[in-house]
Amino acid sequence: MNKDVLGFLGLAFRARALITGTELVLGSIRGQKVHFVLIASDVSAGTFKKVTDKCHTYGVQYLQVTSDVDLGKAIGKDSRKIIGITDAKFAKTLKKKLGIEN
Repeated sequence: MNKDVLGFLGLAFRARALITGTELVLGSIRGQKVHFVLIASDVSAGTFKKVTDKCHTYGVQYLQVTSDVDLGKAIGKDSRKIIGITDAKFAKTLKKKLGIEN
């Protein structure tokens, strides 16, 4: 992920347009409040399966990206394994920056 994308994640965090943490993201996917999910490349196989299964069930796009440390730094926190984008416009812009089409 480039600095533009990481900077955008920081902006989304400050705008309260994202959530972090496996259980919080999973609950928000079930509640249909998450529009896009980022998964750290070093997440455990069990967590990856749990999150991606839930994304498939509820039709939420996801992408496995950089390490948890980079995701955490992008939002000014310690390492983060899972990030859910809760704002539709932020999700659309992030996907565009990542080169993902709907």
